[in-house]
Amino acid sequence: MSALWTRAALLEATGGTMATPFDATGVSIDTRSLKPGDLFVALAGESRDGHDFVADALARGAAGALVHRVPPDNAPDARLLLVDDTLAGLGRMGGYARARFTGRLVAVTGSVGKTTSKEMLRAIFESHGTARGATHAAEASYNNHWGVPLTLARLPQDAAWCVVEIGMNHAGEISPLARLTRPHVVLITTVEKAHVGHLGSLEAIADEKSCIAHGLEDGGVAVLPADTPMLPRLSAAVKPHKIITFGTDAAADAKLLAADVDADSTALEAIVAGRTVRTRLAAPGRHMAVNAVGAMAAAVALGADPVTAAAALAGFAPISGRGARRTLALPGGGQALLLDESYNASGVSVRAALAVLSVQPARRRIAVLGDMLELGAEGPAEHAGLADAVIAGADLLFACGPLMAGLFAAIPAPRRGAHAPDSAALAPVVTAALRDGDAVLVKGSLGSRMRNIVVALEHATQPTAARAVAP
Repeated sequence: MSALWTRAALLEATGGTMATPFDATGVSIDTRSLKPGDLFVALAGESRDGHDFVADALARGAAGALVHRVPPDNAPDARLLLVDDTLAGLGRMGGYARARFTGRLVAVTGSVGKTTSKEMLRAIFESHGTARGATHAAEASYNNHWGVPLTLARLPQDAAWCVVEIGMNHAGEISPLARLTRPHVVLITTVEKAHVGHLGSLEAIADEKSCIAHGLEDGGVAVLPADTPMLPRLSAAVKPHKIITFGTDAAADAKLLAADVDADSTALEAIVAGRTVRTRLAAPGRHMAVNAVGAMAAAVALGADPVTAAAALAGFAPISGRGARRTLALPGGGQALLLDESYNASGVSVRAALAVLSVQPARRRIAVLGDMLELGAEGPAEHAGLADAVIAGADLLFACGPLMAGLFAAIPAPRRGAHAPDSAALAPVVTAALRDGDAVLVKGSLGSRMRNIVVALEHATQPTAARAVAP
């Protein structure tokens, strides 16, 4: 494998020093997923310091390690690249990699749908074939102050397409990442009340999301959601760049015409770049259809063909934690369907997930919900306000966290399964309650650790091929 980073490029990018020269074929920040030939970046966090794992990384085959101090347990000839600060060094590597990249780059942000849209864009660009070059996209939800530089540092110089995801939960976080990324196209998926506890208002959230345009290259395009009342604010903020709108609004440039949702999929028809396109996603939900239209609009703005883009999304399935579907074989016999939405949650995304649950042909539709965080003073009302969606979409609610206690109390008593203080306490209760023919949705903010419940269900059952459970 050719070097992603030569020793000369590493030294030039970081301004560091290297006593024992080395090249690297990849970049890693975690010894558990490190591949031989990777540069291990020893990031120093609040809970752990990557410098404590440098010797292990080298023993596992790392080409070398980026450090800002020499760990005492390393050999004198250890392959180390010494810099002033490893996070800053990673950022400089990201900037260097972006500067030498000659392909086209799209950056995605939004209150919900970022990672799904990023994966849709990946699928679209990969469908255009390797003749135009490879597609590089962010791994998982690597969208923060270290995830964006890491994504760029892993960017092959000869790739044709790059998709970067940019997130935030405080004001001032998006602009520096956008300037580092320097996208040709930006996509804002939605503007909702996620993080309102930190930013204070929907207007402030819109302002922060619009900062993704701060990094737009000359001639760049901003793809904006037409269905939000914040559209005029977003549009004013991203001018003078070209704007393309998407959504269900009649005035949208890229418009969803129809979405036929069933238990397993969504068939959609849309107009993108003046062309009528159709496709069927292996993902139920009208929100998935809107995400697809936004992704197609952004891809076409970056040079993709609309018909090819739609075809690329045929069979698109949600990823783990964001709607992935798994059928569980229950130990006592029978099956249950798991809808894994455990990665994160906001009011709008919980409602969308409950709508998907409502169309599942199950004997019982069970919602397992954890607290939606970072809502500040609006938290109690946002949770209690989900009662109508729970009543419409679920036969039974299991909930955890102090905020979800308000929702639990707001629904009729026959629909109350159980409430627990946290996901660890709720997990065995849900596992014991699962019956043949159930469909169970698990959703909550990342900090609510709803993944605990998904893991408990998977350990107590045997996953089989994903399929809706017949009544």
